[in-house]
Amino acid sequence: MKKSLLAALCSLPMLVSGMTAAQDIFMLQSPDFADNAMLEKRFAGNAENNPNCTGENNSPTLVWSHAPQGTKSYALILHDPEGAKGLGVTHLVAYNIAPTSTGFAANDLRDGKGYTGGKNSPGNLRYHGPCPPPGSGAHHYVYTLIATDLDPNLPEGLTREALFEKLKGHALAATGLIGRFGQ
Repeated sequence: MKKSLLAALCSLPMLVSGMTAAQDIFMLQSPDFADNAMLEKRFAGNAENNPNCTGENNSPTLVWSHAPQGTKSYALILHDPEGAKGLGVTHLVAYNIAPTSTGFAANDLRDGKGYTGGKNSPGNLRYHGPCPPPGSGAHHYVYTLIATDLDPNLPEGLTREALFEKLKGHALAATGLIGRFGQ
């Protein structure tokens, strides 16, 4: 009995340190949807020139925690890898996000608040919600948050690919969240 108790007490510091390490993982979450869950129609795009955009184009609330030490700015990408028949559609390119930021309130991404906008696939500089064609199944909308060691002074209008070029050698860590949507 004493040996079992002693073994349990000796392993307690390892268990506690393991829990602390798990709690310090760079994380992206949303109170509006769980990871890999279906998005509500209100988050789908709304565009007069696209009959597949039948939503309200509301952008969800996003929150993050445990940024890596040395973070000077963040970048956030929203990409649908199944879009354009597998070629992918980028719905948001946002960067120069302040290192003190811990998230975006509802509709901040739609309204261009708290970031510099890059050019997305539809050609604008703000959030453009999901617009998958009917019958194409539930697409995966991947939110990727990247912590960088770059000062927040990149120029407006970078595409996803151009932003990735600027981030090479400057990304400290990334975290992601997936929402699904289909019609």
